[in-house]
Amino acid sequence: MGIIARQSIYNTISIFFAFAIGAINTLFLYPGILNEKLYGLITALLAFSNIIQPVLSFGVQHTLIKFYSSCNSRQEKDSLLIFSIITPLFLIIPASIVFVYNYEFIALYLSSQNSLIYNYIFLILLISISTAYFEIFYSWLKIKKKTVLGNFLKEVYPRSLQFILLLIYFFEIIDFNGFTYLLIVGYYLRMVLIMVIAFIKNKIQVNYFKISKEWIKYSGYIFLSAFAASVIIDIDKSMISKFLLIENVAYYTVAIFIAAIIDIPGRAMFQIINPLVAEALSQNKYERLEELLKKSSLNLLIISGSIFLLITVNIEDIYRLIKDINGIGGYSIAIPVVLVISVSKLFSASLGCINNIITNSKYYQYILLFSIGSALSAFGLNIYFIINYGIIGAAYATLIVIFIFNILKILLVSIKFNITPYSTNVFKTIILIISIYFILSMIKINDYSAISVIIIKSLSILVIYISLCYYLNLSREIKAILKNILIKTGLLREK
Repeated sequence: MGIIARQSIYNTISIFFAFAIGAINTLFLYPGILNEKLYGLITALLAFSNIIQPVLSFGVQHTLIKFYSSCNSRQEKDSLLIFSIITPLFLIIPASIVFVYNYEFIALYLSSQNSLIYNYIFLILLISISTAYFEIFYSWLKIKKKTVLGNFLKEVYPRSLQFILLLIYFFEIIDFNGFTYLLIVGYYLRMVLIMVIAFIKNKIQVNYFKISKEWIKYSGYIFLSAFAASVIIDIDKSMISKFLLIENVAYYTVAIFIAAIIDIPGRAMFQIINPLVAEALSQNKYERLEELLKKSSLNLLIISGSIFLLITVNIEDIYRLIKDINGIGGYSIAIPVVLVISVSKLFSASLGCINNIITNSKYYQYILLFSIGSALSAFGLNIYFIINYGIIGAAYATLIVIFIFNILKILLVSIKFNITPYSTNVFKTIILIISIYFILSMIKINDYSAISVIIIKSLSILVIYISLCYYLNLSREIKAILKNILIKTGLLREK
């Protein structure tokens, strides 16, 4: 088994486990233990910190991945690692000073619609600093192709932390203030852990240090594009807290979490495929690049398509289950949000590793243009759609932005590299997903409990979808994995 397959499998298991914990937190513990206002408050604050984090890291984690494999000496590699530690301090220190001296102004502005936010603004900066350095040191592990432990700390750790804190809060061992303080402590503990692991895997010498102008230039581009990208990801929750009642953030967060499960296979694969794309580009292996793009596109679409069907066909029963467990029915107003965002997630999955190719190539400047354009579009569209259509408006804004700028990325790679992510089997897979969705969505089972209906429908989806993918031979890699499973379980004889 190759390094991509092996680490992708480990990372997928880790991310699925993380999402399982996240599902318990997001769908049951947060709604059941915290009221909608406190849940919305935590979500809004973390959204703001996610927007700030790329500014503080200055994109150096991406600079590491792009340039490390092309460094010609040990001294140059060590310089790059030291550069990644020092550079963010030139932003973190002045940003912290500005934040402290303007705390009152910032707090009043962000809490103008929801006064609860006022007393917890400090969490935004503190979490963003710890997350920035976590991402930097996680990149230290990525360049060594050691992603499994870092992926665990990135995906499983924060969800487990919130799970534990919610239980402690439920048993009244801590109050809400204690919850926020321990959340911050937990994030910094994670940062220290990844730092220790990174230094163990990378033995650096500090007797030589030289900065390349290309590193600064690239970091500057990625800093701006990453900031813009983070705006796209979290601007919806931030603006919902600004224009609507804070509980709407909770409703929207649950919907986004459900749809985000579609991202799991891609998040697992991209942890390891990013440095491989960088190597292929640095060595001008364009056939290898095309192979990585097409395989990642097809295989991600097939796997993500199964998750898309499991979510969208079961969505009403999923919300019925949430209501049955928590006794709260208000969250179901976000069902249309799940459907719209799920479509955007599936489209993004079909692009495969196209973002990695652009980011690691000499055309990385286009990412800045795309990101700024996306951020400005998201900002304007969210204002219009949220004010006029509420939380479903935020989903529409996201779908429009993702559709337009993904098309532009496809055109860029097609023009500059003469490759595309799509093959005939990709379009066959899309037709298969659409057909199964419309057929199974028309089947209504109302005589059983929500969990029973979800199990029945999910088994039907998996049997039908997996069988058709296997017999239509859509992907050789996936068929080989399925065939191996069938042989080991005795359902198929080995020829």
